[in-house]
Amino acid sequence: MRISLLVVAIAFVLGGCSNTWNGVKDDSSEIWNDSKEAVHEATE
Repeated sequence: MRISLLVVAIAFVLGGCSNTWNGVKDDSSEIWNDSKEAVHEATE
């Protein structure tokens, strides 16, 4: 019984981390693109 509860808890944690990691990657990509545009506009 303890093992099954532990497995379920780990699954929830890993699922949450996975969603968070995807959000971080999306945000980082967006910030990178915005920074590149700002530098390009500043150097024109």
